[in-house]
Amino acid sequence: MTKMRLPGKPKQRRVNRLTKPLQAAEDGQQRRCIVAARSFDPALMIRFVLGPNSEIVPDIDRVLPGRGIWVQAQPALIARAVHEGRFSRAARTKVSADPELAGRVESLLARKLQDMIGLARRAGRIVIGFEKTAAALRANNAVMLLAARDGADDGRNKLRRLAPQLDYAGSLTASELGHAIGREHVVHAALLGASDPGKDGLQIRLSDAHARLALMRGDHDGDLENLGSGCIQAPNRPLDAR
Repeated sequence: MTKMRLPGKPKQRRVNRLTKPLQAAEDGQQRRCIVAARSFDPALMIRFVLGPNSEIVPDIDRVLPGRGIWVQAQPALIARAVHEGRFSRAARTKVSADPELAGRVESLLARKLQDMIGLARRAGRIVIGFEKTAAALRANNAVMLLAARDGADDGRNKLRRLAPQLDYAGSLTASELGHAIGREHVVHAALLGASDPGKDGLQIRLSDAHARLALMRGDHDGDLENLGSGCIQAPNRPLDAR
């Protein structure tokens, strides 16, 4: 009698930890903010999970196990989630949340953005200084303009006029930007294009980290559509936190 061969389990595709958050942000599914009671692009939100001691843990990379609890990346909304017991309601159990959770999230996002810029520097894809940045923009070699949020408007605006459609990241201070690049202070820098522009995951991750930090620090003009693409404008008006 011929033995019947049972089909084995389908081979699961291994997901890279670095690309998994991007897939979550690009799956076309919006997430509902537990405070605003509206759905948003997850690229503009913070995912939280319940830790082992029933504490609320920010999942900046969107990779931690467990059911996600989503809040739009605005400090006022995160503070309301803490003080109004929204996390406990969403988790359907009593949880503990740090009263300074919004500040912790902002620090984690700033560190994430610094890490991405540091990675780009080690890959030889960062130029610094006004003249070198301007030269990269004029030669169309840059894919993102980096500027210190506490730098002079004049120099920043001159560079932006050279490439007005270029992705712009301006939510780190000169000290924070310098720390990411290995200098004391950096005001102007640019991210150079990858050798294969079609596979520039670094630029996408950098834009993703910056979009959320820009919301947390108020570096936006209320245009959520452009926030998701990394095009951040100067602060103008606060977003509706209701």
